Amino acid sequence: MKVAVDTNVLVRAVVQDDPAQARLAAKVLIDAELIAVALPCLCELVWVLRRVYSFAPHDIAGAVRALLAVANVQVNRPAVEAGLLMLEAGGDFADGVIAYEGKWLGGETFVSFDKQAVALLTAQGQSARLL
Repeated sequence: MKVAVDTNVLVRAVVQDDPAQARLAAKVLIDAELIAVALPCLCELVWVLRRVYSFAPHDIAGAVRALLAVANVQVNRPAVEAGLLMLEAGGDFADGVIAYEGKWLGGETFVSFDKQAVALLTAQGQSARLL
């Protein structure tokens, strides 16, 4: 079966806080021919791990990288790497993904009211402007 996973499946697989759901999540992920992971799903996963479960950024990055290492996982890897770069620099994963996709869609400058996001993107050599 080729599956598109929801965030809650990945959370159960990572956190293992509900044994029955964790077993079901692991089974579907192991048995899947292909696991499609949408970018919003990963943004939600990172947010949930950080805000709900208080994971440290390096632990979240490790969980995402472990997912990327699975051969049957399909994801927009460059966008995920941009998100991880932001996360590991102390920013928000989603901001990195948004900046990457915005550039991919033709945007030249990331604009935001988020001072930290603009500073981190600028430090990475990207065009970013604080509004």
